Amino acid sequence: MSEIENKSAGKRSSKNRSSKRTTRVDLTPMVDLGFLLITFFVFTTQLSQPTVMNLNMPFDKVEPGDKVPESTALTVMLKDHNIIQYYEGAATPNSIIGTTEFSPAGIRNIILQKKAMVKKMKSTGDEFVLIIKASDESTFQNFVNIVDEVTINNVKHYYLAEIDPIDKILFHLK
Repeated sequence: MSEIENKSAGKRSSKNRSSKRTTRVDLTPMVDLGFLLITFFVFTTQLSQPTVMNLNMPFDKVEPGDKVPESTALTVMLKDHNIIQYYEGAATPNSIIGTTEFSPAGIRNIILQKKAMVKKMKSTGDEFVLIIKASDESTFQNFVNIVDEVTINNVKHYYLAEIDPIDKILFHLK
């Protein structure tokens, strides 16, 4: 609240002077509001916990019983500087290596083309398998980006694999 006080001069003169007024502003409600806002933001930051992405990893002690058909597999290698190298089918010394990046015209287009090819061969695109391999130079952001692409493209079967010796030769890794 604010108040206006009138102070009258001690002597009354014949001249008509304006009286001096002083204002006093009570800041108590403003301070209360500030503390309420601070309390609100402290409680909300304490209550909102960061969420993490669930990653289900298989039990590595047993070899998988079902083999992936070469015609339905696409292997991507995550490298440094947001570069992705890929090949279709099984890794052989004669495999054709492609290079792309994280963009709709890049890896997304390649995944969609491979899914369409599998759908044409198998009458359903659900048998498409994406194999993700990360080099030592790749970053965690690259992994998050490729998992986002898996979600965007509705890839039902994908897994993470370790780099094989043939992959080191194909991708020129150390």
